[in-house]
Amino acid sequence: MNSIFTYFFLGVSLAAPIGPVKATLLNTGIKNGFFHAWLFGLGAVATDIIYMLMVYFGVAQFIDSPFMKTFLWSFGFFVLMYTGIENLLTLHTVSMDSKFRKTVRLRQSFFSGLLMALLNPLTILFWLGIYGSILVGGAGALSSFQIILYSMTILIGISLVDLVMSIISSGSRKVLSTSFLKTVSLISSLSMIGFGIYFGIQAYHSLF
Repeated sequence: MNSIFTYFFLGVSLAAPIGPVKATLLNTGIKNGFFHAWLFGLGAVATDIIYMLMVYFGVAQFIDSPFMKTFLWSFGFFVLMYTGIENLLTLHTVSMDSKFRKTVRLRQSFFSGLLMALLNPLTILFWLGIYGSILVGGAGALSSFQIILYSMTILIGISLVDLVMSIISSGSRKVLSTSFLKTVSLISSLSMIGFGIYFGIQAYHSLF
């Protein structure tokens, strides 16, 4: 388990599934281009680093409390529902012609990725569970250098997947028809809403 390639593929396997964050990243690339999607992904990676540090220093146990879980499920619900519905209402902005696209600042894309990943309970469950058991649980067997090295390797795996998805989503705008891009954007928006409903159900169960 101490192979550097194991941790690299762990990062890839974490980033590869199309969850709410990746659905939004793909939609961002289709609507606004490569740099927006890439910065959205970097915002999500920044959140991974925050949670990684919190797990390492033992602060993340606070997030695992029932109150914080309910809070995060609830905010995740609102963020995903808002983003998904907004994307549905702005499907007409998905166009091959740049003059029809809404202008979005690059830093807005970064902070959107940061916020969405920060309020995604699935991200928290990963860092508390898998990362915590692999690195923090084995801190006695791993040196500080190894923990830093393996942590960076996981982040590289995550970042590589985000980069590839950014290239694919932005590149598709140049080779696919507007109607097809709108269909993909519609599916990703419905995916966000679906995850939002799931988060809302989890928040309800946490409360009642």
